[in-house]
Amino acid sequence: RWVGKKIGLDARHDMGYTMGMKTAISLPNDVFEKAERLAKRARKSRSQLYCDALREYVARHSPDEVTEALDRVIAENGQPEKRFVTLASAQALARVDW
Repeated sequence: RWVGKKIGLDARHDMGYTMGMKTAISLPNDVFEKAERLAKRARKSRSQLYCDALREYVARHSPDEVTEALDRVIAENGQPEKRFVTLASAQALARVDW
């Protein structure tokens, strides 16, 4: 029996040994084994490795969030020099798979 003040089901779900949503995924064996080796080399937990990887993937595939972040920086610091923008844009576009 759970003892303590009543809280919502969602809040109790997050009271495990880690904070956040728990989920189950299926991976091909080769991807799982490579991730395990990388986690050990990086001295990270499997959860942290998957979280970092998914966070990076989402960031790369969410152009609206990138645009909003750049807009905030410009609003806080003013418009950057035109030459800098041109060079930075060219470098960023060179890294994107079209």
